[in-house]
Amino acid sequence: MSTGNEAPATWLSQDAHDRLQAELDEHIANRPAIAAEINARREEGDLRENGGYHAAREEQGKAEGRIRYLQELLRTAKVGEAPTADAVSPGMVVTIYFDDDANDTETFLLGSREIAATTDLTVYSPESALGKAILGGRPGQTCTYTAPSGADIKVTVVSFEPFSG
Repeated sequence: MSTGNEAPATWLSQDAHDRLQAELDEHIANRPAIAAEINARREEGDLRENGGYHAAREEQGKAEGRIRYLQELLRTAKVGEAPTADAVSPGMVVTIYFDDDANDTETFLLGSREIAATTDLTVYSPESALGKAILGGRPGQTCTYTAPSGADIKVTVVSFEPFSG
């Protein structure tokens, strides 16, 4: 039974999944080199004034964060084509128009930054102000959201279709 609190599934093409898995494998394989760098810098002496040591530790922290993120993404992502939906959802290419001007359109992908590497389309996150406003929208539906500048922006959904990668 669905509680309605689950996050929408992240759909990845097989190519995107394989690329992210390769990146994860590379980060994991690089762990010993980063640890060796930290040990080498630690042996240089006083850690309070050792910029190389602190830089190596920062690099290790970033790499470990990326490893955890990729592991979770790959664990929970669905591989293949997203099912056809009757409303705007993550993984869709969406066309909207702004402020009642049907000639002022924008077409973009509603998805994650990982998907952005696989397309020339502009990508908006479902968590962005625009993304939240149009989620669940249907063609002809008008939504309003507040831009980071504080301005209220009105958009109308023209169309949407699954992203084919």
